[in-house]
Amino acid sequence: MNKQNVGTNERWASGVGGSALALWGLRRASLPGLLIAAVGAAIAWRGVSGWCSLYGALGIDRAGGEGTVGNLGVKIDRSVVAAAPPERLYHFWRNFDNLPRIMSHLDRVEVLSETRSRWHAEVPGGIPISWEAEIINDQPRQLIAWRTVPGSIVSHAGSVRFTPAGSGTRIDVSLQYDPPGGTLAHTIASFMGADAGRLLEHDLQEFKQALESGRLAA
Repeated sequence: MNKQNVGTNERWASGVGGSALALWGLRRASLPGLLIAAVGAAIAWRGVSGWCSLYGALGIDRAGGEGTVGNLGVKIDRSVVAAAPPERLYHFWRNFDNLPRIMSHLDRVEVLSETRSRWHAEVPGGIPISWEAEIINDQPRQLIAWRTVPGSIVSHAGSVRFTPAGSGTRIDVSLQYDPPGGTLAHTIASFMGADAGRLLEHDLQEFKQALESGRLAA
């Protein structure tokens, strides 16, 4: 029997929310409804059993207590090699106005100061959210790291590192976050095929292709 890795509050939310989603899907009496019902049943079972396979794969254990901002629930690392020098890529990413051009979930980024910005995005389901972030590490041509400011609706931290790789540059992006609504929201998004890992990988590949084809000037 698998040990439990889901906290008490999340188990209640999973059980109640998953059951409601399953019933709603069954009442639609259609193929999409059956798929939604299956997702709901899986989430409800997560609440009943106290075990989350996603948490298990990520090494997350919240059965002993609810998570905190300092220990963000989801960590994603993706990389790509692009045919451009580090300084060129650094300057493109350092201008946060450019980020919506390469990150499909972002609507816009407002630059508030040299170190602070306000990000506007959509979560799965088309719900708009926004938060403020601050740069916490800035090494020209090498690294940019940021995190959300206290009180933000999204608890998020990230970094992008630029490393010479032959005639190009390796771009390493690392993200850590707790989704709005908690990690239950990430689980639902994963079931529906909209999790952040796949989105980030897709966006990096699109950025590489646009850059190397000349469609995007960095």
